Amino acid sequence: MPAQAAENITGQWYTKDKRALVTIAPCGKALCGKIARLIEQPKSGATTDVNNPDPVLRKRKLVGLPILSGFVADGAKWRGQIYDPNTGKTYRSIVSNGKAGSLNVEGCVAMFCQTQIWTSAK
Repeated sequence: MPAQAAENITGQWYTKDKRALVTIAPCGKALCGKIARLIEQPKSGATTDVNNPDPVLRKRKLVGLPILSGFVADGAKWRGQIYDPNTGKTYRSIVSNGKAGSLNVEGCVAMFCQTQIWTSAK
């Protein structure tokens, strides 16, 4: 049986709870995602990457911040890394198309993964 190819995930997506709009596009041979717009301001009121463990990066604006990086197709899924600006941590990630035009976005530590459902901004 032939391997299933990963479906296209490029475009604009609302994150869980529609707090931000993320644009996923090619970057080199991979796909990357940046925050295009904040729909809801962070509870802390900070609009920069204040939780980043690298003090030099804490002044980066959240809008334009790369949060998905190095995603390459692997069968029906895309694998790369996701950065969570709320915690300042980067996780292994798996992204795949979900139901009704949604996107399943997983962040994983060791063998434990947590999934968020992002919706298309079409």
